[in-house]
Amino acid sequence: MTSPTAPHHDAVLLAGGRATRMCGIDKTALVADGVALSDHAVAAAAGARRTVLVGLRAGRGAPAGVVHTREDPPLGGPVAAIAAGLAAVADPAPWTLVLACDLVRPEPAAALLLDAAGAAPDDADGVVAVDEDGRRQHLLALYRSDALRAAVRALGDPTGAAVRRLTDGLRLVEVRLPAALCADVDEPEDATRATADARLLD
Repeated sequence: MTSPTAPHHDAVLLAGGRATRMCGIDKTALVADGVALSDHAVAAAAGARRTVLVGLRAGRGAPAGVVHTREDPPLGGPVAAIAAGLAAVADPAPWTLVLACDLVRPEPAAALLLDAAGAAPDDADGVVAVDEDGRRQHLLALYRSDALRAAVRALGDPTGAAVRRLTDGLRLVEVRLPAALCADVDEPEDATRATADARLLD
């Protein structure tokens, strides 16, 4: 549940990707705790002013109230997807929540990021989840919209760009999260294992 003091924000949810390690299946349609991963992401963005779902595969519709768009070119990578999501919002909120749709437990993770953003210093460009190994999770983060949009413009062509290139110049506050809240699905067994781990937090 979103805190009443959470900053005003939009959400860009990234549903694309080739899923090469999973034989190309649609990871976002996999189910954790009885809910498709893409729907977990939408639920995590419930407090957003506008939610944009980028790259949902053909045959799957976006939920009511959620804008669907695609990166250009299709499968152009996460930075291209972020750029497409930002472009779909004409009048941005002060903050933008960026979530990959293969996260197993994005709802509590997003809530913690929103709390951290509300307490972030004025010179911070965003807050980013950091896993237990100290790795930044740039697709589980909340960015100041102006800073993120400026970074996209400065990068130029986003096709195939690494997310680290996009965020290198941003001042980000790190938010350490348990492994279960950073877990995503890269291998067929990941959804089952991560869901079991996440239940331990309940």
